[in-house]
Amino acid sequence: MKKKNVFFAMIAAGAMVVSLAACSGSTGGDAGSGDNAGKGGLVGVAMPTKSSERWIQDGNAVKKQLEDQGFKVDLQYAEDDIPTQVSQIENMITKGAEALIIASIDGTTLTSVLQDAADADIPVIAYDRLIRDTENVNYYASFDNFKVGQQQAWSLLNGLGLTDLEGKPVDGAPAGPLNIELFAGSADDNNATFFFNGAMKELQPLIDAGTLVVKSKQTDFNTVATLRWDGEEAQSRMENILTSTYSDGSKVNGVLSPYDGISRGIISALEGSGYTVGAEWPIISGQDAELDSVKAIVAGEQFATIFKDTRKLAEVAVNMTVALLNGEKPEINNTTDYDNGKKVVDSYLLDSAIVVKDNITEQLVDSGYWTQAEIDG
Repeated sequence: MKKKNVFFAMIAAGAMVVSLAACSGSTGGDAGSGDNAGKGGLVGVAMPTKSSERWIQDGNAVKKQLEDQGFKVDLQYAEDDIPTQVSQIENMITKGAEALIIASIDGTTLTSVLQDAADADIPVIAYDRLIRDTENVNYYASFDNFKVGQQQAWSLLNGLGLTDLEGKPVDGAPAGPLNIELFAGSADDNNATFFFNGAMKELQPLIDAGTLVVKSKQTDFNTVATLRWDGEEAQSRMENILTSTYSDGSKVNGVLSPYDGISRGIISALEGSGYTVGAEWPIISGQDAELDSVKAIVAGEQFATIFKDTRKLAEVAVNMTVALLNGEKPEINNTTDYDNGKKVVDSYLLDSAIVVKDNITEQLVDSGYWTQAEIDG
């Protein structure tokens, strides 16, 4: 008998009492269902790496919320090694996982192992990164990634004095030209394209008008992409741009960065080239509200980051899992935008927020994401 059928039989026999009241759409507070939901069942959680602070927080949040609902959890990190992640998922299937929650390293590399999951009747939730090229992904839990890209652009434009944080032009804005450089995330991560396209929707009109100038002329996504979101790779590329393009004494006024780790690499390159925090320090965007970058915002090194509350994302993924294992349809709010090459994956997208120095307390401390002591430490 397949795993899901065993699960339903146990419910019918009264072995579990599952309340799905909170699965109806809560995205804050407790993550969902009745006290005995999923008791004893194993859920596999595959995360890409511990090298990024955010993935550690994601993994811990998903694990805690699943355990709070009575699940056993096999949480694994693959350290950005694709064969390792495939092997970890294979082992989860072998161990008898009832469901899989997967934040993929490369969303195009899991077709075979997810066929194994489908053959074992194991539902799959794609977590934050869309899994591509397979029918065997049930749902997608993420943020509005196109809007995240817009927010990154708005924060850059706000720092340059061109718009407010919602992208609305401000009176007395500089006419330019202002020099900017562009960075994108990893080309094998579907989100990176959404971030970049969202940002360029806001930046391209100003580039066309001559208000913004990409002095290096590096504007193509594949040129500006940063494999594995690697800060060291970003630092090296920024160093090369500074050497090849700005040796004439001109200055970089701003940098579109899609992720805090990339932002820190850019900051290191700028510092190594003689830039110092002050009036001529470039405006630098970011994403994920990592603690080191929040501190960098306080110090004036990074202008902004995008806060994506991983606790709420974990809750959505857990609620999807509980609903699926109980034969219910999870709540979704997007059925059009996330085509993985084989099908449009039904999705739940969360909102994000721009964080700048003036609203760190409101966004990050008051919400309990970071404490003031952690930020000051």
